[in-house]
Amino acid sequence: MPTIDDLVVSVFTIPTEEPESDGTLTWRATTVVVVEPTAAGITGIGFSYATGACARLINDVLRDVVIGQDALDVSRNWSAMVRSIRNFGRPGIASMAIAAVDCALWDLKAKHLGVPLVKLLGQVNDTVPVYGSGGFTSYSDEELARQFSDWVHEQGIPRVKMKVGEAWGTRPERDLERVQFARAVIGPSTALFVDANGGYSVKQAVRMAKEFARHDVSWFEEPVSSDHLSSLAEVRSQTSIDVAAGEYGYDLFYFKAMCEAQAVDCLQADASRCAGISEWLRVASLAEAHGLQISGHCAQSLHAHPACAVANIRHLEYFADHARVDRLLFDGVLDPVGGVLRPDLSRLGLGLELKRADAQKFRVDN
Repeated sequence: MPTIDDLVVSVFTIPTEEPESDGTLTWRATTVVVVEPTAAGITGIGFSYATGACARLINDVLRDVVIGQDALDVSRNWSAMVRSIRNFGRPGIASMAIAAVDCALWDLKAKHLGVPLVKLLGQVNDTVPVYGSGGFTSYSDEELARQFSDWVHEQGIPRVKMKVGEAWGTRPERDLERVQFARAVIGPSTALFVDANGGYSVKQAVRMAKEFARHDVSWFEEPVSSDHLSSLAEVRSQTSIDVAAGEYGYDLFYFKAMCEAQAVDCLQADASRCAGISEWLRVASLAEAHGLQISGHCAQSLHAHPACAVANIRHLEYFADHARVDRLLFDGVLDPVGGVLRPDLSRLGLGLELKRADAQKFRVDN
Protein backbone atom coordinates (compact mmCIF):
# COMPACT_ATOMS: atom_id res chain seq x y z
CA MET A 1 0.00 0.00 0.00
CA PRO A 2 1.24 3.57 -0.66
CA THR A 3 1.81 5.01 2.81
CA ILE A 4 1.53 8.74 3.43
CA ASP A 5 5.01 9.67 4.58
CA ASP A 6 4.92 13.47 4.51
CA LEU A 7 2.50 16.37 4.44
CA VAL A 8 3.61 19.92 3.69
CA VAL A 9 1.44 22.96 4.41
CA SER A 10 1.94 26.38 2.82
CA VAL A 11 0.03 29.64 3.20
CA PHE A 12 -0.28 32.27 0.50
CA THR A 13 -2.00 35.65 0.76
CA ILE A 14 -2.84 37.46 -2.46
CA PRO A 15 -4.02 41.09 -2.24
CA THR A 16 -7.04 42.06 -4.28
CA GLU A 17 -6.45 44.60 -7.03
CA GLU A 18 -8.68 46.98 -5.05
CA PRO A 19 -10.86 46.62 -1.95
CA GLU A 20 -13.98 44.54 -2.71
CA SER A 21 -17.34 44.50 -0.97
CA ASP A 22 -20.60 42.64 -0.87
CA GLY A 23 -23.63 43.59 1.20
CA THR A 24 -22.10 42.73 4.56
CA LEU A 25 -18.29 42.54 4.26
CA THR A 26 -15.26 44.23 2.68
CA TRP A 27 -12.00 42.37 1.98
CA ARG A 28 -8.57 43.28 0.63
CA ALA A 29 -6.90 39.89 0.19
CA THR A 30 -7.52 36.17 -0.23
CA THR A 31 -5.56 33.62 1.80
CA VAL A 32 -5.05 30.12 0.42
CA VAL A 33 -3.86 27.22 2.59
CA VAL A 34 -2.20 24.62 0.34
CA VAL A 35 -1.60 21.02 1.46
CA GLU A 36 0.76 18.60 -0.31
CA PRO A 37 0.81 15.00 1.02
CA THR A 38 3.34 12.54 -0.36
CA ALA A 39 3.16 8.76 -0.62
CA ALA A 40 5.58 6.47 -2.46
CA GLY A 41 7.15 9.39 -4.27
CA ILE A 42 3.88 10.87 -5.54
CA THR A 43 2.59 14.20 -4.23
CA GLY A 44 -1.02 15.35 -4.12
CA ILE A 45 -2.35 18.86 -3.80
CA GLY A 46 -5.37 20.39 -2.14
CA PHE A 47 -6.27 23.74 -0.65
CA SER A 48 -8.82 25.90 1.07
CA TYR A 49 -9.56 29.60 0.85
CA ALA A 50 -9.29 30.12 4.55
CA THR A 51 -6.98 31.65 7.14
CA GLY A 52 -3.45 30.84 8.16
CA ALA A 53 -4.88 29.47 11.40
CA CYS A 54 -5.92 26.41 9.40
CA ALA A 55 -2.27 25.70 8.69
CA ARG A 56 -1.53 25.66 12.43
CA LEU A 57 -4.36 23.19 13.03
CA ILE A 58 -3.19 20.96 10.18
CA ASN A 59 0.39 20.93 11.45
CA ASP A 60 -0.55 20.52 15.11
CA VAL A 61 -3.33 17.93 14.76
CA LEU A 62 -4.24 16.61 11.32
CA ARG A 63 -0.74 15.90 10.06
CA ASP A 64 -0.14 13.20 12.67
CA VAL A 65 -3.56 11.69 11.94
CA VAL A 66 -2.77 10.91 8.30
CA ILE A 67 0.98 10.32 8.33
CA GLY A 68 1.62 6.59 8.16
CA GLN A 69 -1.82 5.80 6.76
CA ASP A 70 -2.74 4.22 3.43
CA ALA A 71 -3.06 6.96 0.83
CA LEU A 72 -5.84 5.02 -0.91
CA ASP A 73 -8.08 5.02 2.17
CA VAL A 74 -9.42 8.55 1.78
CA SER A 75 -12.67 7.88 3.62
CA ARG A 76 -10.87 6.28 6.57
CA ASN A 77 -8.49 9.24 6.78
CA TRP A 78 -11.37 11.73 6.55
CA SER A 79 -13.21 10.03 9.41
CA ALA A 80 -10.07 9.99 11.53
CA MET A 81 -9.53 13.71 10.96
CA VAL A 82 -13.11 14.50 11.96
CA ARG A 83 -12.71 12.50 15.16
CA SER A 84 -9.45 14.26 15.96
CA ILE A 85 -10.98 17.75 16.09
CA ARG A 86 -13.82 16.80 18.45
CA ASN A 87 -12.69 19.19 21.19
CA PHE A 88 -12.14 22.13 18.83
CA GLY A 89 -15.58 22.25 17.21
CA ARG A 90 -16.52 21.15 13.71
CA PRO A 91 -17.74 24.41 12.10
CA GLY A 92 -15.31 26.99 10.78
CA ILE A 93 -11.53 26.66 10.84
CA ALA A 94 -11.47 22.96 11.71
CA SER A 95 -13.64 21.97 8.75
CA MET A 96 -11.69 24.21 6.38
CA ALA A 97 -8.45 22.62 7.55
CA ILE A 98 -9.89 19.13 6.99
CA ALA A 99 -11.11 20.31 3.59
CA ALA A 100 -7.62 21.22 2.42
CA VAL A 101 -6.21 17.86 3.49
CA ASP A 102 -9.16 15.84 2.17
CA CYS A 103 -8.99 17.44 -1.28
CA ALA A 104 -5.27 16.76 -1.36
CA LEU A 105 -5.80 13.11 -0.42
CA TRP A 106 -8.35 12.65 -3.21
CA ASP A 107 -5.86 14.18 -5.64
CA LEU A 108 -3.10 11.92 -4.31
CA LYS A 109 -5.23 8.78 -4.64
CA ALA A 110 -6.22 9.59 -8.22
CA LYS A 111 -2.57 10.18 -9.12
CA HIS A 112 -1.58 6.83 -7.62
CA LEU A 113 -4.28 5.11 -9.67
CA GLY A 114 -3.25 7.03 -12.79
CA VAL A 115 -6.62 8.69 -13.46
CA PRO A 116 -8.25 12.13 -13.41
CA LEU A 117 -10.24 12.60 -10.22
CA VAL A 118 -13.59 12.59 -12.04
CA LYS A 119 -12.88 9.08 -13.31
CA LEU A 120 -12.05 7.88 -9.81
CA LEU A 121 -15.30 9.37 -8.49
CA GLY A 122 -17.34 8.04 -11.40
CA GLN A 123 -18.07 10.48 -14.20
CA VAL A 124 -21.71 11.41 -14.83
CA ASN A 125 -21.32 14.59 -16.88
CA ASP A 126 -18.67 15.66 -19.38
CA THR A 127 -19.06 19.32 -18.43
CA VAL A 128 -20.61 21.45 -15.70
CA PRO A 129 -22.36 24.81 -16.28
CA VAL A 130 -20.91 27.88 -14.57
CA TYR A 131 -22.12 31.35 -13.75
CA GLY A 132 -19.84 34.36 -13.63
CA SER A 133 -19.80 35.71 -10.08
CA GLY A 134 -18.62 39.15 -9.04
CA GLY A 135 -20.51 42.39 -9.47
CA PHE A 136 -19.31 43.64 -6.09
CA THR A 137 -21.13 46.50 -4.43
CA SER A 138 -17.83 48.39 -4.41
CA TYR A 139 -17.70 48.35 -8.23
CA SER A 140 -18.51 51.43 -10.22
CA ASP A 141 -21.07 51.01 -12.99
CA GLU A 142 -18.19 51.01 -15.47
CA GLU A 143 -16.40 48.19 -13.65
CA LEU A 144 -19.61 46.17 -13.42
CA ALA A 145 -20.28 46.64 -17.12
CA ARG A 146 -16.73 45.65 -18.04
CA GLN A 147 -16.84 42.45 -15.99
CA PHE A 148 -20.30 41.31 -17.10
CA SER A 149 -19.68 42.21 -20.74
CA ASP A 150 -16.52 40.12 -20.75
CA TRP A 151 -18.26 37.08 -19.29
CA VAL A 152 -21.39 37.29 -21.40
CA HIS A 153 -20.32 38.79 -24.71
CA GLU A 154 -16.69 37.66 -24.89
CA GLN A 155 -16.61 34.33 -23.01
CA GLY A 156 -20.16 33.22 -23.74
CA ILE A 157 -21.19 32.59 -20.12
CA PRO A 158 -25.02 32.72 -20.17
CA ARG A 159 -25.56 33.46 -16.48
CA VAL A 160 -24.01 36.01 -14.09
CA LYS A 161 -24.37 36.98 -10.43
CA MET A 162 -23.98 40.32 -8.69
CA LYS A 163 -23.89 41.46 -5.08
CA VAL A 164 -26.82 43.38 -3.58
CA GLY A 165 -27.86 44.33 -0.05
CA GLU A 166 -25.34 47.17 -0.08
CA ALA A 167 -24.38 48.44 3.39
CA TRP A 168 -26.51 45.82 5.16
CA GLY A 169 -29.53 46.57 3.04
CA THR A 170 -29.61 50.29 3.79
CA ARG A 171 -29.34 51.32 0.12
CA PRO A 172 -32.19 49.45 -1.61
CA GLU A 173 -32.62 52.14 -4.26
CA ARG A 174 -28.99 51.70 -5.28
CA ASP A 175 -29.46 47.91 -5.37
CA LEU A 176 -32.34 48.29 -7.79
CA GLU A 177 -30.46 50.80 -9.94
CA ARG A 178 -27.53 48.40 -10.24
CA VAL A 179 -29.75 45.41 -11.09
CA GLN A 180 -31.52 47.43 -13.77
CA PHE A 181 -28.14 48.55 -15.12
CA ALA A 182 -26.78 45.00 -15.14
CA ARG A 183 -29.81 43.75 -17.05
CA ALA A 184 -29.24 46.41 -19.70
CA VAL A 185 -25.58 45.36 -20.01
CA ILE A 186 -26.16 41.61 -20.36
CA GLY A 187 -29.35 41.74 -22.43
CA PRO A 188 -32.61 39.84 -22.02
CA SER A 189 -31.40 36.30 -22.71
CA THR A 190 -28.71 36.03 -20.00
CA ALA A 191 -29.74 34.71 -16.60
CA LEU A 192 -29.23 37.27 -13.84
CA PHE A 193 -28.57 36.19 -10.23
CA VAL A 194 -28.31 38.34 -7.08
CA ASP A 195 -26.66 37.64 -3.74
CA ALA A 196 -27.48 39.69 -0.63
CA ASN A 197 -25.10 37.81 1.70
CA GLY A 198 -27.76 37.94 4.40
CA GLY A 199 -28.02 41.73 4.28
CA TYR A 200 -31.82 42.10 4.21
CA SER A 201 -34.54 41.58 6.80
CA VAL A 202 -37.35 39.17 5.90
CA LYS A 203 -39.94 41.70 4.80
CA GLN A 204 -37.35 43.81 3.03
CA ALA A 205 -36.13 40.72 1.15
CA VAL A 206 -39.70 39.95 0.07
CA ARG A 207 -40.17 43.52 -1.18
CA MET A 208 -36.84 43.45 -3.00
CA ALA A 209 -37.64 40.08 -4.58
CA LYS A 210 -40.76 41.58 -6.16
CA GLU A 211 -38.68 44.37 -7.65
CA PHE A 212 -35.89 42.02 -8.78
CA ALA A 213 -38.46 39.84 -10.53
CA ARG A 214 -39.33 42.81 -12.75
CA HIS A 215 -35.81 42.52 -14.15
CA ASP A 216 -36.09 38.75 -14.59
CA VAL A 217 -33.76 37.85 -11.73
CA SER A 218 -33.95 34.07 -11.38
CA TRP A 219 -31.68 33.34 -8.36
CA PHE A 220 -31.78 35.09 -4.99
CA GLU A 221 -28.91 33.96 -2.79
CA GLU A 222 -28.97 34.49 0.95
CA PRO A 223 -31.72 37.11 0.93
CA VAL A 224 -31.54 36.86 4.73
CA SER A 225 -29.02 35.19 7.00
CA SER A 226 -28.75 31.48 6.31
CA ASP A 227 -28.50 30.96 10.08
CA HIS A 228 -32.21 31.79 10.29
CA LEU A 229 -33.79 28.89 8.44
CA SER A 230 -37.38 29.84 9.23
CA SER A 231 -36.76 33.34 7.87
CA LEU A 232 -35.13 31.94 4.75
CA ALA A 233 -38.10 29.62 4.25
CA GLU A 234 -40.50 32.50 4.68
CA VAL A 235 -38.81 34.51 1.95
CA ARG A 236 -38.77 31.46 -0.31
CA SER A 237 -42.52 30.95 0.19
CA GLN A 238 -43.25 34.49 -0.98
CA THR A 239 -41.23 34.71 -4.18
CA SER A 240 -41.13 32.92 -7.51
CA ILE A 241 -37.36 33.49 -7.68
CA ASP A 242 -35.25 30.48 -6.70
CA VAL A 243 -33.80 30.99 -3.22
CA ALA A 244 -30.35 29.50 -2.55
CA ALA A 245 -28.03 29.19 0.45
CA GLY A 246 -25.58 26.80 2.07
CA GLU A 247 -22.14 28.30 1.54
CA TYR A 248 -21.60 28.50 5.32
CA GLY A 249 -22.36 24.84 5.88
CA TYR A 250 -19.54 22.89 7.51
CA ASP A 251 -21.14 19.49 8.10
CA LEU A 252 -23.91 17.26 6.84
CA PHE A 253 -26.20 18.11 9.77
CA TYR A 254 -26.31 21.78 8.77
CA PHE A 255 -27.44 20.87 5.27
CA LYS A 256 -29.95 18.36 6.59
CA ALA A 257 -31.58 21.07 8.69
CA MET A 258 -31.67 23.43 5.72
CA CYS A 259 -33.35 20.83 3.52
CA GLU A 260 -35.87 19.84 6.19
CA ALA A 261 -36.79 23.49 6.76
CA GLN A 262 -37.62 23.77 3.03
CA ALA A 263 -35.50 26.90 3.09
CA VAL A 264 -33.97 26.68 -0.39
CA ASP A 265 -34.76 25.76 -3.98
CA CYS A 266 -31.14 24.83 -4.64
CA LEU A 267 -28.59 23.77 -2.04
CA GLN A 268 -25.14 25.33 -2.14
CA ALA A 269 -22.06 23.69 -0.68
CA ASP A 270 -18.38 24.61 -0.72
CA ALA A 271 -15.81 21.81 -0.74
CA SER A 272 -13.19 24.19 0.66
CA ARG A 273 -15.38 24.76 3.74
CA CYS A 274 -17.51 21.66 4.33
CA ALA A 275 -14.57 19.37 5.15
CA GLY A 276 -13.64 18.65 1.59
CA ILE A 277 -14.76 16.64 -1.41
CA SER A 278 -15.75 13.72 0.83
CA GLU A 279 -18.46 15.69 2.61
CA TRP A 280 -19.42 17.65 -0.51
CA LEU A 281 -20.39 14.41 -2.23
CA ARG A 282 -22.53 13.42 0.77
CA VAL A 283 -24.23 16.82 0.66
CA ALA A 284 -25.02 16.25 -3.03
CA SER A 285 -26.66 12.94 -2.15
CA LEU A 286 -28.60 14.57 0.69
CA ALA A 287 -29.86 17.25 -1.69
CA GLU A 288 -30.98 14.63 -4.18
CA ALA A 289 -32.84 12.75 -1.45
CA HIS A 290 -34.80 15.96 -0.84
CA GLY A 291 -35.50 16.52 -4.52
CA LEU A 292 -32.99 19.37 -4.79
CA GLN A 293 -30.08 20.19 -7.03
CA ILE A 294 -26.70 21.23 -5.68
CA SER A 295 -24.55 24.17 -6.74
CA GLY A 296 -20.85 24.44 -5.96
CA HIS A 297 -20.05 27.65 -4.09
CA CYS A 298 -16.87 29.35 -5.37
CA ALA A 299 -13.67 27.22 -5.40
CA GLN A 300 -14.30 26.25 -9.02
CA SER A 301 -10.90 24.56 -9.34
CA LEU A 302 -11.87 22.14 -6.55
CA HIS A 303 -15.44 21.61 -7.71
CA ALA A 304 -15.09 20.85 -11.42
CA HIS A 305 -14.30 17.15 -10.99
CA PRO A 306 -16.74 16.23 -8.19
CA ALA A 307 -19.49 18.31 -9.85
CA CYS A 308 -19.15 16.16 -12.97
CA ALA A 309 -19.55 13.07 -10.78
CA VAL A 310 -23.04 13.86 -9.42
CA ALA A 311 -26.32 13.72 -11.32
CA ASN A 312 -28.09 16.57 -9.52
CA ILE A 313 -25.57 19.34 -10.18
CA ARG A 314 -27.09 22.63 -11.32
CA HIS A 315 -23.98 24.73 -11.81
CA LEU A 316 -20.77 26.03 -10.28
CA GLU A 317 -19.95 29.53 -9.16
CA TYR A 318 -17.12 30.86 -11.33
CA PHE A 319 -15.94 33.41 -8.78
CA ALA A 320 -13.86 36.28 -10.14
CA ASP A 321 -11.48 36.41 -7.17
CA HIS A 322 -10.76 32.69 -7.26
CA ALA A 323 -10.27 32.72 -11.03
CA ARG A 324 -7.53 35.31 -10.55
CA VAL A 325 -5.95 33.74 -7.46
CA ASP A 326 -5.96 30.22 -8.90
CA ARG A 327 -4.11 31.36 -12.00
CA LEU A 328 -1.47 33.10 -9.89
CA LEU A 329 -0.82 29.95 -7.85
CA PHE A 330 -1.56 26.92 -10.03
CA ASP A 331 -0.96 25.39 -13.42
CA GLY A 332 -3.89 23.50 -14.94
CA VAL A 333 -6.64 25.98 -14.04
CA LEU A 334 -9.69 25.44 -16.25
CA ASP A 335 -11.16 28.16 -18.46
CA PRO A 336 -14.92 28.33 -19.06
CA VAL A 337 -15.78 27.65 -22.68
CA GLY A 338 -19.33 28.25 -23.83
CA GLY A 339 -20.50 28.65 -20.25
CA VAL A 340 -19.14 25.32 -18.97
CA LEU A 341 -16.04 23.84 -17.36
CA ARG A 342 -14.69 20.58 -18.76
CA PRO A 343 -12.28 18.57 -16.57
CA ASP A 344 -9.01 17.97 -18.40
CA LEU A 345 -8.85 14.19 -18.72
CA SER A 346 -5.23 14.36 -19.85
CA ARG A 347 -4.15 15.42 -16.34
CA LEU A 348 -4.20 13.22 -13.26
CA GLY A 349 -6.11 14.03 -10.10
CA LEU A 350 -7.49 17.55 -9.91
CA GLY A 351 -5.17 18.50 -12.76
CA LEU A 352 -3.43 21.20 -10.72
CA GLU A 353 0.22 21.85 -9.92
CA LEU A 354 1.60 24.59 -7.67
CA LYS A 355 3.60 27.23 -9.56
CA ARG A 356 6.25 27.36 -6.87
CA ALA A 357 8.38 30.19 -8.20
CA ASP A 358 5.38 32.41 -8.93
CA ALA A 359 3.67 31.56 -5.66
CA GLN A 360 6.72 32.28 -3.52
CA LYS A 361 6.17 36.05 -3.46
CA PHE A 362 2.74 35.52 -1.88
CA ARG A 363 3.94 33.07 0.75
CA VAL A 364 3.52 33.93 4.42
CA ASP A 365 5.00 32.29 7.49
CA ASN A 366 2.67 29.60 8.89
